[in-house]
Amino acid sequence: MSSGATAQVNGDRRRTGLERASSILQDRLPEFRVSRRRLRQAESIQLVRDRRDAANQQLGFASRPFVLCGPPVRCPPRSTLVYERRNGLFTLQITGHPDFGLPFGQDRLVPIFLATLAVRQQSQTIRFKSAAQMLDIFGMAKGGKEYRRLVAAFERIFGATIFFGTESTRKHARVTQRSRFNFLREAQIWYSRDPAQEVLSGGFENVIVLSNEFYKEVIVHPIPADIEAVKAFGSAPAVLDLFMWLTYRCFTAKSEERIPLFGDFGLTAQLGSVEYSRPRRFRAMLEQWLGQVRAVWPKCPAQICSDGQYLRLSPAKAILPTTA
Repeated sequence: MSSGATAQVNGDRRRTGLERASSILQDRLPEFRVSRRRLRQAESIQLVRDRRDAANQQLGFASRPFVLCGPPVRCPPRSTLVYERRNGLFTLQITGHPDFGLPFGQDRLVPIFLATLAVRQQSQTIRFKSAAQMLDIFGMAKGGKEYRRLVAAFERIFGATIFFGTESTRKHARVTQRSRFNFLREAQIWYSRDPAQEVLSGGFENVIVLSNEFYKEVIVHPIPADIEAVKAFGSAPAVLDLFMWLTYRCFTAKSEERIPLFGDFGLTAQLGSVEYSRPRRFRAMLEQWLGQVRAVWPKCPAQICSDGQYLRLSPAKAILPTTA
């Protein structure tokens, strides 16, 4: 952004009563120095809260399997190609491609990006102008390293096979549903080696064809997502998983619920964080993640029970209806 544009934005903020977090800190606490990353994070959090209060959230969408059960948070060993999570009667199993491995970490932003475009465009074949568009949407930096990371994420997603199973009880029988699918059927993604060149010429349009199963899952069960919140937690996959999970569980809850933290049907079996095997360590990390979730969603009703064995939550909405 040019200096003139920056001055215009700052002027607009002063006229509307809004002010950047960095300006407030510099004016009131000049001796208190905060890194640029922390300042950007604080501004992202404030933006999420302001837009929710104004019922003007930027809406995206996520796919149900990856809201109910998170993919790996950290990079698995190259020899590990099968990953499984359980959420009650839901089971998610991801099999990675031998050449690319399992999706992990920020790779979880790719299905959100694809699901959002599929719902917005209402098409199994989705198109976008540049690979930089995804980096823009999620507030990610641009450059050769970031583009290579993005291409690697698409390769892991493209090569992965997903098994998603559910069971439900109807009036006269138990119903079992099973689905095995890939995310994508075809993908043509171009990116410029020059980070300053965000959009290539028209002949380099990016085209992705979603698999029939993934597209049907997204269209039939679109899970609303606050894009600004996803952006705020983009570099913290464990927090993003918890936020998305709470957004869905609190919305679907009919009354107060208690979710066990441990065991085959506990929270540890659902989220993508498998490395916190000790209960005390997981509880400490969960409390820390909940604090970050409350920063963007102050009215989040989730809290760890006093016995340390359950997470208590109540019906609530992280995404409010628009006023338009």
